[in-house]
Amino acid sequence: MAGQHLENLFRRFKGEVVNVKTISGGIYTGRVAEITNDYICLTETSGAPGQQVFLLFSAIESMAVTAAD
Repeated sequence: MAGQHLENLFRRFKGEVVNVKTISGGIYTGRVAEITNDYICLTETSGAPGQQVFLLFSAIESMAVTAAD
């Protein structure tokens, strides 16, 4: 996906918990905290809760929204 499309997609889900898979095979689960034109910031909800992870749009392969309880 082009960067602008990814940015718009993540803006729709700001504050929601998402699973993001990267091209390298890593899977990150967290709440979308910040979105720029180059990267997103996730606040981890599993593993190390509260830890921030920054993912470049060029490294993202796919994203899935986690259903709220």
